[in-house]
Amino acid sequence: MNGSKVMPLILGILLCVLSVATAKESVVVIVDTNARIESHSLFINQLTASGFKTEVKQVDDSTLILKKYGEFLYDHIVLLAPNTEEFTGTTSPDVLIEFVDAGGNIIVAADVETGDAIRELVSEVGVEIDESGNSVIDHFNFDGKDVGYHTLIRTSPDNLINSDHIVKKGGNGCLYHGTGLATDLSNPLVFNILTASSSAYSHNPQEMIKDYPHAVGKNTVLIAGLQARNNARVVVLGSIDFLSDDFLTSNIGSLSKGVKSGLAGNSQVASDLVAWCFKQSGVIRIDLVEHKHVKSDSSFPSFYTVNEDCEYSVKISELANGAWIPFKADDVQMEFVRIDPFIRKTMTVDENGLFKAKFVVPDVYGVFKFVIGYSRLGLTSISSSNQISVHPLRHNQYERFIYSAYPYYASSFSMMAGVFMLALVFLYHKDPEAKSKDD
Repeated sequence: MNGSKVMPLILGILLCVLSVATAKESVVVIVDTNARIESHSLFINQLTASGFKTEVKQVDDSTLILKKYGEFLYDHIVLLAPNTEEFTGTTSPDVLIEFVDAGGNIIVAADVETGDAIRELVSEVGVEIDESGNSVIDHFNFDGKDVGYHTLIRTSPDNLINSDHIVKKGGNGCLYHGTGLATDLSNPLVFNILTASSSAYSHNPQEMIKDYPHAVGKNTVLIAGLQARNNARVVVLGSIDFLSDDFLTSNIGSLSKGVKSGLAGNSQVASDLVAWCFKQSGVIRIDLVEHKHVKSDSSFPSFYTVNEDCEYSVKISELANGAWIPFKADDVQMEFVRIDPFIRKTMTVDENGLFKAKFVVPDVYGVFKFVIGYSRLGLTSISSSNQISVHPLRHNQYERFIYSAYPYYASSFSMMAGVFMLALVFLYHKDPEAKSKDD
């Protein structure tokens, strides 16, 4: 191959590598009507400003294809189609759940009138939407513009989840107009991001209350989240209006419990939810794992011997503002496991995010594993497992005389002395009666 053919080939490879390295994550926004594009233009533009390659498709668009040749075409999905009764084409609740199982992330917005397709989807992630026509009502914390049924409510920052990785508290409360949600308490992967005040309830405002409402007080969930075991994330909002241009730019009046007057906090909460759900925040990873003898500089020995001093270290980084920085925490634990943990120790961390733990290898030989399993609210779960064998002491590694064995030494020598004395008596002692008979 001559040089004139080699250079274009090299340039082509470099361009391919560069395009992969600079490729943006793709987001598809699925809407039910064209009017939804205009009413939620600020939120859609916010996705683009966050660095995502954004496409907008209608739910009945024939060109909407989520999966092709066994691969999903998008990294994230936003569903702004609450009134959809049935998906068409390649889009369906089963495909969307498969998308989550493959590691994709979804934001779903419901409404007072929510279609069966959205209900079926969110039920698969442990969230239940209230009956059609039911709204969240709060006669104490409603916006001044609502002179009717008090379904335009104001939420306090105190009702947000206590996790800065998901949403940041502070500022003003949020405006909310939508239905109530309920989360599956038996599902540890589902959690409440925003709840209503204790005076709120979910019911049809045009009907008399005859039965106990679906959700009452702080059990009325407004925004719910899920982080699957594969770290895929899903956010479910009970209000499509929460993300609308009107709510993102509206002012909110003063509230008790410290809510200040001014711009509603919808914009900040929406931005935090997008960053968390689409893994721009709350993401940690393991960069380095090492284990070695304490008195040795070489890592990863082939085996350990019982009662040796061992040092285990792991470096963890956190994604913040698009850059990986050292992760800091005081609750990271490691385990030294052989079926069950023999050692469980909290690790210390330095400024570089390097976690260390020193321990003595237990006096039990076999096949062990160094195990890290760290799962906290708002953070991606990380795990690491390294197998190592523990050998017993060799014959020349034991002490010549063991203090704890002195009683056994004494019993051995006493037995030898007893046998010696018995032999002397047996050999040299003569029976008097036998001697008299000889005479």
